[in-house]
Amino acid sequence: MSSESEIPTRSHSDSRRFAVRLAVFYGTLFGLVGTHLPFFPVWLKAVGIDASWIGIIIAVPAVTRFTTLPFVTGLAEQRQTLRGAIIATAFLTAIGFSIVGLFQVAVAVFAAYVFTACVWTPMVPLTDGYALKGVARYGLNYGPLRLWGSAAFIAGALVCGLLVDVIAPQHLIWVIAAMATVGAIAGLGLRPIDMAGATPAGSAGATGLLRQPGFLAIIVASALIQGSHAAYYAFASITWQATGFGGLTIAGLWVLGVIAEIVVFALSPRFTVSPVLLVIIGASSAIVRWLVTAQEPSVGVLVIAQLMHGLTYGATLLGTMGLLMRNVPSHVAARAQGYLAACSGIVASSASMLSGAIYAQHGQGVYYVMAAMGAAGGLVIVLARHRVDGTRALVDQPQSAGSGG
Repeated sequence: MSSESEIPTRSHSDSRRFAVRLAVFYGTLFGLVGTHLPFFPVWLKAVGIDASWIGIIIAVPAVTRFTTLPFVTGLAEQRQTLRGAIIATAFLTAIGFSIVGLFQVAVAVFAAYVFTACVWTPMVPLTDGYALKGVARYGLNYGPLRLWGSAAFIAGALVCGLLVDVIAPQHLIWVIAAMATVGAIAGLGLRPIDMAGATPAGSAGATGLLRQPGFLAIIVASALIQGSHAAYYAFASITWQATGFGGLTIAGLWVLGVIAEIVVFALSPRFTVSPVLLVIIGASSAIVRWLVTAQEPSVGVLVIAQLMHGLTYGATLLGTMGLLMRNVPSHVAARAQGYLAACSGIVASSASMLSGAIYAQHGQGVYYVMAAMGAAGGLVIVLARHRVDGTRALVDQPQSAGSGG
């Protein structure tokens, strides 16, 4: 017969198994992004796809984020199969990239990649929704779980970068497909989450999210602040190369930003500030960072600006997750992530197109617009702070707000 003293131990063991398996899956999920983002275009060029088709193909995931993605996350919660949806999309993604690798004709590659993107892009919001349920169920912190994704992104990019010098670029797609397969296998280890007393997925909360001003404020603020990175993602390396920085310096600046993000995630359980304040910190940091970047700073100043990525991206993400924990019922957590991803996709793709036009005319002046986007995001959350910084909807016991739950 078990004694009461054995219950916490068993609960702690379940919590640890959940955390380890989720961390492993986050690692494979973002490890795939780390291999795909820098090297998929290299493969496309290597198999003879021309530049115009490359631009069209690369744009596919951004489109699926605000078209098919919300429907996939919504369907997963309607069927109450969040874990099953993650596993299914992971295996379909692996199959999709394998099919993409079989073709070298632009139209065929495009068609296969459309299918792949439709099943791949929902994986992050599905996994974040699953993670927030686990945070609520086991009393965990979101940040230390999510940091393994950032670490794996660096590892995936570095490993694939080394392989470029070893294998022909025409074979890079198989590295990407292999990473997707590893992720699918890791997904089988995710544990089912029993949310006692959770509201059925068909309740009014699912259809009412987009009618809640507080929820809309959260996703719009996050999309604006994160979208302010658009010019940085598109033109930072080009600008730094034109300035005369070597490849190693450019790579080092990128890695610094991700390392700062990892540090923020790792330290997040110790944060005592509210999620609203974290988002405001992220917005304020974005204003400063982009105003500094617009001045064509020296490499020493750029190091400081890159370290601010831990706040502009990391603090904003943690604050957003914390606010979703407070304002979104657990039975629509994945759907909320889908709406967030869709809103972010619309803002980021629009900001990317806008930044391209502005950069062509004004160069580094594009960062003034990015600073304005960060300020707009901060203003949205400041105006909505009393509405969104209320009682929690996902958790029964308070967790560290700074941890995203």
